[in-house]
Amino acid sequence: MSPREGTLPPDPEPLSTPVLDSHTHLDLQDGDPAAALARAAAVGVTRVIQVGCDVPSSIWAADLAAAHPTVSAAVALHPNDAPGQSDLDAALRAIEALATRAEVRAIGETGLDYYRTGPDGVKAQEHSFRAHVQLAKQYDKALVIHDRDAHEDIFRVLESEGAPERVVFHCYSGDADMARRCAERGWVMSFAGNVTFKNAQGLRDAAAVAPRELLLVETDAPFLTPMPYRGRPNAPYLIPITLRAIADVRGEDVDELAAAMMATGTRIFGPIA
Repeated sequence: MSPREGTLPPDPEPLSTPVLDSHTHLDLQDGDPAAALARAAAVGVTRVIQVGCDVPSSIWAADLAAAHPTVSAAVALHPNDAPGQSDLDAALRAIEALATRAEVRAIGETGLDYYRTGPDGVKAQEHSFRAHVQLAKQYDKALVIHDRDAHEDIFRVLESEGAPERVVFHCYSGDADMARRCAERGWVMSFAGNVTFKNAQGLRDAAAVAPRELLLVETDAPFLTPMPYRGRPNAPYLIPITLRAIADVRGEDVDELAAAMMATGTRIFGPIA
């Protein structure tokens, strides 16, 4: 992944009730992370989950979380990173070492991606995914899933391994029927800025039917910037745009939805240290 180019959008109207960004990549965003956190807090985004995609970025995530109480870390090998490892099991051992750190609250993003990785990488992806599932259970961490064009195999692996107690589908990409299947299992769905895209009615339908207590909102920054700023860099301070869009789809009060999402974030990732 590479950072987006262009200028950052203007600050949105601040939220009255604080909420979290459940998935971001501050290491891929320009500028000082502390300044990004302050800009987010100024509009009501008072907690962020910083997510690693390989060993170096996972170390970075854990170190950032150790330095900033409002940051929690998720550590993992991204499914597109797993097939390129010269020693996948050694990389998984490095992720396991990070999983023992108190500031690491989740294992992820892990999962399956059949869009960018072809058939030759599927075996390594699934081996890595299964290992991450086991780490989440062993160390009592949430599991943060990357699922692209792989819905049925994600369900298959989770059911064969036994899903951890807390599961989050990051950048939820399924339809309303899949949202109902996730809800039956108590799995959380985190929606990103693409829920605002014109061609994303399926995501809006899913956001409308997902139980409130199983909803989170994220940026996946610097990617998936919400409308009307699609194509420009994303950052945690833009969460209010996506949150308001989800509230509109659901016909809910923004403050009530923000409070519910913050409560879900605490349940999934634990309280701020």
